Amino acid sequence: MPLDGLPVPRRYLAMLAMAMALTMAVLDSSISNVALPTIARDFGTSPAETIWVVNAYQLVIVAALLPLASLGEIIGYRRVYIAGLALFTVGAGLCAMADSLTWLIAARILQGCGAAGVMSVNTALVRFIYPSRHFGRALGLNSMVVAISAASGPTVAAAVLAVAPWPWLFAIHVPLGIVTFFVARAMPATPLGSHRFDLVSAALSAATFGLLIIAIQGLSHDAGLHWVLAQFAAAGIAGWLLVRRQLSQTAPLLPVDLLRVPILALSVATSVCSFTAQMLAYVSLPFHLQDALGRSPVQAGLLLTPWPLATAITSPIAGRLADRWPAGIVTSIGVALMAIGLALLATLPPAPGDAAIVWRMAVCGIGFGLFQSPNNRTMIGSTPVSRAGGASGMLGTARLLGQSVGAALTALAFGLFAEAGVAALTMGAGFAAVAMMFSAARLAPAVVRRVPRPNE
Repeated sequence: MPLDGLPVPRRYLAMLAMAMALTMAVLDSSISNVALPTIARDFGTSPAETIWVVNAYQLVIVAALLPLASLGEIIGYRRVYIAGLALFTVGAGLCAMADSLTWLIAARILQGCGAAGVMSVNTALVRFIYPSRHFGRALGLNSMVVAISAASGPTVAAAVLAVAPWPWLFAIHVPLGIVTFFVARAMPATPLGSHRFDLVSAALSAATFGLLIIAIQGLSHDAGLHWVLAQFAAAGIAGWLLVRRQLSQTAPLLPVDLLRVPILALSVATSVCSFTAQMLAYVSLPFHLQDALGRSPVQAGLLLTPWPLATAITSPIAGRLADRWPAGIVTSIGVALMAIGLALLATLPPAPGDAAIVWRMAVCGIGFGLFQSPNNRTMIGSTPVSRAGGASGMLGTARLLGQSVGAALTALAFGLFAEAGVAALTMGAGFAAVAMMFSAARLAPAVVRRVPRPNE
C-alpha cells in the first residue's frame, strides 16, 4: 500500500489517467453549450427545455460529489474513480445515440454521476500518487489540466461541429474513455474505511446542494420569486438536518469535523469567493467585450485567451511554491492580483486598445493560477490521510458552489444595471478582495498553531 507516492514510471501513468479523465469531465461541462441551439432544432424543443442538457449534468455532479467522496473513503478511491470513468464513458455513448431530448437528458444524468465519481476522489488520489514533498507540484499539474480543459471547451466544440453533427461531441469521449480505463490500472490502491455508507446523509446532502443550485439558477433564469424562496428554504432545512446528523458521526459525509479546523474552513471560504469572482468575469466578459467595447465574437474569444493561458502557465509554478511557502502567502498574493486585474478591467476606457485588455486578462490569469494550487494543497494536505476523500469532495463542492453563485450574480447584474459588464467585474473584484482576507487570515498565529500534521 503506497503511503508516500508511487514509483516512476507508474506514477506518470497514474497522473496521465488522472489528467485524461479530468479533462473529459471538465470539458463536458461546457462542450455541449455551443450545440444547444442545434439540439433544440433537431428535437423540436424550446431553449428552456434544452438547457437541461447542461443543467442536468451540473446538478448531478454537485449533488453526488460528497456522497461519492465518502464512498471512496470506505471502498477505496481507485474503485470510485474507475467506476465513475466507466459510467461517464457509457453515458457519453448513450448521449451520442439519443433520439429524443428525454433520452439525452437521462444519459447526461448518468454521465454526470460518472463525472462526479472522477471529480470527487481526484485530489484525494493525487495524495497517494505523488510523494508528500511534491504534493503541491502535483496539484499544480492538476490545476493546469482543469484550466486548459475549461478554457478549451467552446473551441473543441466549434472544431467538432465544423466537421460533424452534435452527437459526435459525446461520441469522441467513448474511445478516450476506453483508453483511459486501461491506463487507470496504474492507479494506487488506497486504505479502506471501517465505517458504513450513510444513505440518509447522502440523500440529505444531495437535497441540500441540489436544491441550493436549483434556487441559485432560478435567480438567473427569472424563475418566480416564491419558487426560488421555497427552494432556498427547502435547501436550508435539508442542510440543517444534514449538519445535525453529521455532528454525531466519527467520519461524517459532510466533513463538519474538518471544517472546525480554522485553516480548512478559511481555505473553503477562500475557494468559494475566488470561484465566484472567476465566474462573474467569465460570464460577463464576452458580453462586455462585444456590446460595450465593440469587439467581434472572434476578437472577444481571442482577447479572453490570456486569462486561461496565464493560469495554465502559472499553476505548475504555484504548485512548486506551495511546497516551499505557506499557502496563505502565495494564495493571498494570487487573489490580490486577481482583484486588481478585475478592477482594472472594470475601469477600462470606452475605446481601449487590444494590448490594454490583454495584459489585464493576464494579470487575472496569473492571480487565479497562484490561488488555486496552494489553496487546494492546504485543503487536502492538512487533513488526515483517512479523511482525504471528504476534503476532496469539499474542494469540488466549493468550486461548483462558487461558480453557480457567480453565474447567478452575473444574471442579476444584467437585469439591474445598464453597464452590466462593469457591475459584474466590480463585484468580481470585491469577491476576490474578500477571498484575499480569508486567505490572509490563515497566517494568524492562532490559526497556524492549529494546523494538523499532514500525514497523521
